[in-house]
Amino acid sequence: MTRPDTANATNAKAPQDRAQPDVLPAPARIELADLGQVLAAGWRDFRIAPAFGLFFSSFYVLGGLMLALVAFASGQEWWLMPFVLGFPLIAPFAAIGLYEVSRRIEMQEPLAWPAVLRVVFAQKDRQIPSMAMVVLLLFMFWVFVAHTVFALFMGVSSLTNITSSAAVLMEGRGLIMLLVGTFIGAGFAAVLFSFTVVGLPVLLEREVDFITAIIASVQAVTLNLRVMIVWAIMIAIWLFLAILPYFLGLLIVLPVLGHASWHMYRRLLPDAD
Repeated sequence: MTRPDTANATNAKAPQDRAQPDVLPAPARIELADLGQVLAAGWRDFRIAPAFGLFFSSFYVLGGLMLALVAFASGQEWWLMPFVLGFPLIAPFAAIGLYEVSRRIEMQEPLAWPAVLRVVFAQKDRQIPSMAMVVLLLFMFWVFVAHTVFALFMGVSSLTNITSSAAVLMEGRGLIMLLVGTFIGAGFAAVLFSFTVVGLPVLLEREVDFITAIIASVQAVTLNLRVMIVWAIMIAIWLFLAILPYFLGLLIVLPVLGHASWHMYRRLLPDAD
């Protein structure tokens, strides 16, 4: 087992204070019991600093609502589905600010808005934008693949019926299309999850390039494959359920999962004794 999160806090460095590349520690093994503990820690951090969680998650809520309004106004509700289903692929980027809040809580640093936002904005000059390009390219490719799968199975004629009746998806080729699309989407999600679960928080905290961060993240996932599969499924389910009530559930679920992801990173990549 790894050390508690608080034990790691003494060795952490403020993101803006680093210059030399860091040597990353070896990933640690975790157990299923850790999932409940990191969720509890995420809920605790959200309760300590709810304003930060609501602030960062509100951008995704407003963005989702605007996207939905455009889709419904144009009568193209179907095109909203790939974006909704693909949301877990890009949700980790909402957590950058939440990672910094959790880091400050464990380091017992002041939770001042200027200091937190300064760290978040400073990431534009570091490695996170490179990671963002990888994620966004894969996300847009997923949207393209989702549209292609729909066209291959349903044909152009069905496209005019999907907005008036969802029943077309529940029979024949519609069911096969959903199964194939879900399988492909799960593959995209698995790849991006393995890239970002450690990759994003380590880029915030340490001075490493994004390739090194991705490698470290994949190593941590493969070392704890069973636990990380369960963790990924939990995240996907909670995010999907949070999206259903007009994206409003993200106001709570997104910050709790963001904070919890920081504590998961602490357990997967603990500082050396």
